[in-house]
Amino acid sequence: MSSSPFTLKWGIMATGWIAEMFVQDLLTNPAARNVNDVAHKVVAVGTSSSNDKAAKFLEKVKAPEGVKTYGSYKELVADPDVDIIYVATPHSHHFQNAMLALTAGKNVLCEKALTVNAAQARKLVQTAKEKNVFFMEAVWTRYFPISSKVRELVKSQAVGPIYRVIADLSFNKDKPDGTVDFDDSHRMVNINLAGGALLDLGIYSLTWLFQTLYHCQPEEEKEAPKVVAAINKYHTGADEMTSMILQFPKHKSMGVGLTALRVGTDVDGENSGGPACRIQGSGGEIQVMGPLYRPLQYKVIKKDNPGKVEVYDMPIPHDDERDWGHGMFWEADECARCIRDGKKESATLPWSESIVIMEVMEEVLRQGGVTYPELITTDVFDPESSLNTGKR
Repeated sequence: MSSSPFTLKWGIMATGWIAEMFVQDLLTNPAARNVNDVAHKVVAVGTSSSNDKAAKFLEKVKAPEGVKTYGSYKELVADPDVDIIYVATPHSHHFQNAMLALTAGKNVLCEKALTVNAAQARKLVQTAKEKNVFFMEAVWTRYFPISSKVRELVKSQAVGPIYRVIADLSFNKDKPDGTVDFDDSHRMVNINLAGGALLDLGIYSLTWLFQTLYHCQPEEEKEAPKVVAAINKYHTGADEMTSMILQFPKHKSMGVGLTALRVGTDVDGENSGGPACRIQGSGGEIQVMGPLYRPLQYKVIKKDNPGKVEVYDMPIPHDDERDWGHGMFWEADECARCIRDGKKESATLPWSESIVIMEVMEEVLRQGGVTYPELITTDVFDPESSLNTGKR
């Protein structure tokens, strides 16, 4: 095996906040997180509007010289130097944008929520198979060492068989006038951008339910959940509070997923509401402290050891040279290793699981009566769609 790391060359699609965080992590030194087998290089950035916008983005993230800028997504996906496209657009745009990259024969890491509905997710997977490329949903939390450790504890039955998991990611954005602290055009509440608590925040509650209750099921016993849901709608038509019960009858287990825009998981942001996720088994429970998208601590409490709480801190490595480290580099490392090894999907979040999660979210929205416009729900790929060109 070569002593030099495998370097993955990235093309970044879109220049918003999430792209900024991701690129900063790509630019950190892998050695800061004890990684020496893979490395990352940003070779191109594209927007749907202008080169200038891409150039300003590179300046903001302190990118090295020589990164190419494109004023269209089509030019970005056509760049032969790009190994993989990171799709960082709003999830309303994911299907059309990811299809653009996949049909160009590019490997793709697509932000979560993967799509707006299950039909779109299935079409993306089908296209990745046809094009024989790597494709993964960017659920960064799955690749945290803390997530890996918790899955190990569940599989080893450290607290016995798991029967119930409760997970919550909610932000208190309530205002005295009855609105929430987002303009109606904001992606969190804008129905045209598939806004609402579920697809933006609730995906993290589902991440913990799925990686503890579904992912850890033996492959031959995989059971998709039955779903019961309730939704309170915001005046824009988006969901402002969503509660979900996922039932796995064969495994005698249930997951309760919560998300909201009017109350918070914590009152003060310091885990004042207790654990954001409780993984309950017959022999005790594992508690994951919030926020669920970026947890740094878990606790183990065992029935046969009353009064003792085992506390484990798992901080995110910090690159002193660049003075940042958000935790998104672990999913990038996974992409690099899969592509290096010729794998088309990640075992930590297989295509089939992303589809089942999307089916659950679609059913939750259906039960709650939330509907989105045809432009963002169609599973017909249109390279000239305004979601790809930016033209309305």
